[in-house]
Amino acid sequence: MNLHLAVYGSSLLSSYWNGAATYYRGLFRELAQLGARITFFEPDAWQRQEHRDIDEPEWARVVVYPNNEAAARQALARANGANLLIKCSGVGVFDELLEAGVIARAEATGAHVAFWDVDAPATLERLQQNPADPFAPLIRQYDFIFTYGGGAPVTDAYQRHGARACVPIYNALDPGTHHPVAPDPRFAADLSLLANRLPDREARIDEFFFKPAALLPHRRFLLAGNGWHDKPLPPNVTAIGHLPTKDHNAFNASATAVLNVNRDSMARFGFSPATRVFEAAGAAACLITDAFTGVEQFFAPNEEILVAQSGEQVAAYLEDLTPQRARDIGQAALRRALAEHTYRQRAELWKQVIAP
Repeated sequence: MNLHLAVYGSSLLSSYWNGAATYYRGLFRELAQLGARITFFEPDAWQRQEHRDIDEPEWARVVVYPNNEAAARQALARANGANLLIKCSGVGVFDELLEAGVIARAEATGAHVAFWDVDAPATLERLQQNPADPFAPLIRQYDFIFTYGGGAPVTDAYQRHGARACVPIYNALDPGTHHPVAPDPRFAADLSLLANRLPDREARIDEFFFKPAALLPHRRFLLAGNGWHDKPLPPNVTAIGHLPTKDHNAFNASATAVLNVNRDSMARFGFSPATRVFEAAGAAACLITDAFTGVEQFFAPNEEILVAQSGEQVAAYLEDLTPQRARDIGQAALRRALAEHTYRQRAELWKQVIAP
């Protein structure tokens, strides 16, 4: 695959307030293994550079540019030689400039251009609420729209906006990074959740995490992620703040069950398993998820994953879950992820789309 990709995203080096880091690392590493040359441009914003959790990888060149408009424009100009320019959603600064800028740069250099949406449900709801959104007329100018979730509801919506091609490249497992490890006493719990505090997910976390904690005061609940420092917590909930990626395996392997809670828009659109789902499966964790349409496309309910319709159902699962049952579900999820949901498989699909 003779491709040089210039990628404009939130961060490859830091997972701090950046849930897409796992996705970027797993997918772009596999694309590099398939022969692509990767240059990843990321801004020095949101304290991410102060919280790097990996060094620059050997499979990508990372360019960190200052958080100002002039530097963002210079980053666009440095894409010379790339034959595919990719703007990822949610960079967090100068998104509108970059969305239009990669198209202009591609036109000037003869490169192809793609938009990679790591939160397509939120993007599409934003467009629905504001038809004058400046991103809307750009959609038809991209050669490709890639999304990390959403299924037919997302692809159909993008096509209604004029997308030439919209293809989901779902989250997946990087077995070299996320794998079973021994439990760590620091992370011992009956139910663990790794989630940053976000306005469009907090109500669902109240329902699926804090309600079970209130219903089961004799159980231990562990909460990792940014933003929870001023949230009143039940006495059986421990919040530990930002969790570096190096601790994700131990976190997932040390609880009886791990919880996934979708953002509001992702739950509505369905077919949007988060990176955390595959991280947990890679660690052979017993995963409980809030219900979303299409979950069975990824893991079999009651065999490889437990699907909850309410906080009460989460509590019931915890009360009924034996250690052996939890291990069986976790091992089944790991087998399924290794068989069908690795980043190598996602990269092969992407390659077929780009160069059939």
